Amino acid sequence: MRVTTDFWVSSVLRRAFAEGGFAAVERRGAAEAGAVMIRRRDRFGEVALYAPAPQTSYDEAGPSERLFAEVLRTTDEEAAATRIARELRFDPDLWVVELEVSDEAFARLVAVTTP
Repeated sequence: MRVTTDFWVSSVLRRAFAEGGFAAVERRGAAEAGAVMIRRRDRFGEVALYAPAPQTSYDEAGPSERLFAEVLRTTDEEAAATRIARELRFDPDLWVVELEVSDEAFARLVAVTTP
């Protein structure tokens, strides 16, 4: 059984701070089953956006954890904001979470796959 989005986001935020990083909820979506988009910033000003991975990324047994796929990597804040706005038009229940953590911490916090 999958945990609620609210619970999952709270867990990621707490774990990010425990790793010595920063985390914030930019936009709160549906508490029970809202999708999550992650904005990750690095110390060089680059922004990476991660969206829920497509269903084809999961095996036949179904999802055991939330999988994400990188959908944008840029230094242009406007491009990142435009992509998030486009996703919000499609899914008004979307959560937007920002993380500033090391590569190692990010790998522990978020399961990323290639679509």
